[in-house]
Amino acid sequence: MNLDNLIAQKINFNKSISNHQNLLNVNIVDKNILVIGGAGTIGSSYIKQILKYKPSKITVVDINENGLTELTRDLRSSNLLNYNPEYITYPVNLLSDTFDKIFNSDTWQVIANFSAHKHVRSEKDKISVEALIKNNVFGAIKLLNLCEVNPPKYFFSVSTDKAANPVNIMGASKSLMEKLILSKKNNFRVSTARFANVAFSNGSLLDGFTYRLKKQQPLSCPSDIKRFFVTPEQSGQICLLATFLGDTGNIFFPKLDFHKDQIYFKDIALDFLKNNEFEPVLVQSEKEAKNFDFDKYPTKYPIYFFKTDTSGEKTYEEFYTEEEDYNTDNYDSLGFINTTEIKISFEDVEFDFEKVFSNVNSQKSDIVTIIKKYVPDFMHIETGKHLDQKM
Repeated sequence: MNLDNLIAQKINFNKSISNHQNLLNVNIVDKNILVIGGAGTIGSSYIKQILKYKPSKITVVDINENGLTELTRDLRSSNLLNYNPEYITYPVNLLSDTFDKIFNSDTWQVIANFSAHKHVRSEKDKISVEALIKNNVFGAIKLLNLCEVNPPKYFFSVSTDKAANPVNIMGASKSLMEKLILSKKNNFRVSTARFANVAFSNGSLLDGFTYRLKKQQPLSCPSDIKRFFVTPEQSGQICLLATFLGDTGNIFFPKLDFHKDQIYFKDIALDFLKNNEFEPVLVQSEKEAKNFDFDKYPTKYPIYFFKTDTSGEKTYEEFYTEEEDYNTDNYDSLGFINTTEIKISFEDVEFDFEKVFSNVNSQKSDIVTIIKKYVPDFMHIETGKHLDQKM
């Protein structure tokens, strides 16, 4: 059995989708859909789910021009666009003035946002964190302000499991993003979803395994970290359901068991090598891994396991805290968090961050202080090391 099938068996969203066919049809057929960040793994999987219900128009925005090109080739090579909807892609940054013209060019019944810095490795120094905050926080503010003027029927933005009890800046920025979105729950319909890791998604550790094999380079991963996983297809299904189910302000999550369904990266790495017909060879250092003699041992493959010691990493993930009002009874495959109304000033958030960004003497720690002002449960793990220092 391949890893994709193994991960897919842990949860099935097809029944939930089948149970809500009428709701999905009514709200997607012949509607105008705007997807931001649609060239990534989750965004493109969402688009494939949406197209099954034949919207009249789908506009996709992403800064990754190559990703948009491949998305279009992928869709045109399938049957999903055979009914000939209005379909157009724009390689445009959400924060640019050009995006405003795209947004204001039509009225959108559904707006889905997947534009984000979504890797813990995005946290390195003050500059990298500024870029992360501007994308995840300022991007959300801009989009929500535009929706205030021209509101969609459904607004969805993807979050992350790392927003629950955040220990890294990426997760905390997404927790703040959730608060910004929830502050609009009575103005227009909003929802979000906290996510499991998407197996073999663009830029993921597992995706990196595939590249390492192609380049005959050693594998490397932490031995002590476990995560929830879903397949790329399931990621689109989660977001499809989270866009339309429940009430405004709901934060959805897949109903995966905290104890049974998290998988260690090291176990996936070993299975990955075995599935590719290699015998794993455990080495003791990066140097030993890189000096492995592939010619001498063609059926063996080096892999280096290490204890995690980088900033912002915890050994497990969670979708909600016990302090949150969560519900796991209403749907087969999804739980959700009922949220209270949140009051937060967009202007204050932008002002506080910009003050730090513009101060040449400020540090990464000053940005953490601002985040804690708005996300009080942010318990930042700072080690002085980051993932770009690893293989």
